[in-house]
Amino acid sequence: MKLTQNPELLDRLAAAYALGALRGGARRRFEQQAREHAQVRAAALLWQGRWSAFSEVQVPVQPDPAVWVRISNQLQADKTTALMARQREAAAAKQPARMLAWWRHAALAGGLATVAAVSVGLWSHQGLKEASRQQLSSLQSQLQTAQAALQAAPQIQYVAVLADGKADASMLVTFDPRHNQMVLQRVSGFQEAQDKSLQLWALPPQGAPRSLGVVGEGRLEQFTAHETDVRAIPALAISLEPKGGVPGATGPTGPVLFKGALIRRDL
Repeated sequence: MKLTQNPELLDRLAAAYALGALRGGARRRFEQQAREHAQVRAAALLWQGRWSAFSEVQVPVQPDPAVWVRISNQLQADKTTALMARQREAAAAKQPARMLAWWRHAALAGGLATVAAVSVGLWSHQGLKEASRQQLSSLQSQLQTAQAALQAAPQIQYVAVLADGKADASMLVTFDPRHNQMVLQRVSGFQEAQDKSLQLWALPPQGAPRSLGVVGEGRLEQFTAHETDVRAIPALAISLEPKGGVPGATGPTGPVLFKGALIRRDL
């Protein structure tokens, strides 16, 4: 089955592939589909960007000191119980006549340990309640931060993978209609010469190519665009031009290095 004919399945597999959860034959089949179809490559690149963005949003959380105290107390109690068990076995094997006295002492020690544990619990109860309130406040703050980040996150609706003549992906273009923002991301090691610039062009169904802007030298470049303009564009291209680009009315003057279809995502 071709993944391009099942957008929902493609999105799930792309997410699993980017996360590293897709393994074995399934991963090899997905990579084969990605080599053959630009839409599959675009979905994988999108999810890789999404997972990396979540790592930046996540706020580190330090465990409450009371948690470590409880863990330490539990470990100490386990060690004490094991030691007492070994002592009982040794006493039973070597000195049967002293078993009754030993049990009395053990019962007394256990009672004292219980009283001490209850006392410590009562003493720390108020502190734990205060710590719980602080944790709740911290979690609420983190939730608000995450919600704000999701609201500000781009809503990708159009995707294009621009490839060279060998069908190797070199540029990933995404468009967010909510923010009227088109983002171009370099996904290969191509770098233009110092006296040259890359220029992004819209290829309409009819008429001459229209310039969308000159691509900077960084890994990411943002352009302002409107959905009414993008909706009518079936493909994009990038040409190599003199430094600073050429006027949009003239069209590309240099060679077209990368091109690809602009795909609307309905996932």
